[in-house]
Amino acid sequence: MEMPLSVDPRRTLHDLARARNVSLASLSEMIGRNSSYLQQFIRKGSPRKLEEADRRALAQFFAVPESELGAGEENSYAPSSRSEWIEVPRLPLGAAAGPGALTGDEAPFDSFRFSRRWLRDQGLANARLSAIRVQGDSMEPVLHDGDEILVDRAQRALRDGIHVVRIGDALLVKRLATAGPGRATLLSQNYAYPPIEVALEEVEIVGRVVWKSGRL
Repeated sequence: MEMPLSVDPRRTLHDLARARNVSLASLSEMIGRNSSYLQQFIRKGSPRKLEEADRRALAQFFAVPESELGAGEENSYAPSSRSEWIEVPRLPLGAAAGPGALTGDEAPFDSFRFSRRWLRDQGLANARLSAIRVQGDSMEPVLHDGDEILVDRAQRALRDGIHVVRIGDALLVKRLATAGPGRATLLSQNYAYPPIEVALEEVEIVGRVVWKSGRL
């Protein structure tokens, strides 16, 4: 069965990546291709269509039917309860709760599935979420080494709360507080770690931590 003429898998993939805030290079690496593979598919039409394994991996990641990415309906993965669930990418990154961790590859390696209703109840219906791992003990007892945290990249303003921030190449998870004009303080929950005062231009706010998971 041919796909309907109205389906444009290149446009669909482009829009899905933008909505999830995931780069085409990261998606290409996730499916085992070189970093420019999907960019060439979208912008240059090469390859003409996605291979079945690549198409299915992308459809499962975005929780959409394969038919939206170019498959015929008779050979199309179709997620159940598509409208009820959101897939949140898990990134192979560690945000240091202690000395700064260097950032790594941001291609997702897995995902968490969350109920749309739960996200809506938490005020996260319009959030841009990613999951990363906590490293170190400076945020104990709130966050522990090995916890996974949801970071809302749509919340990048300096406000009360725990944030993931980037200083140079280091990724940190800290509570932020203003420290006078043009300055901020990075606070640990573990009082063994002193506050760190920095200029605002030295800090990139990656997002606000809105949820955590961890082993008991």
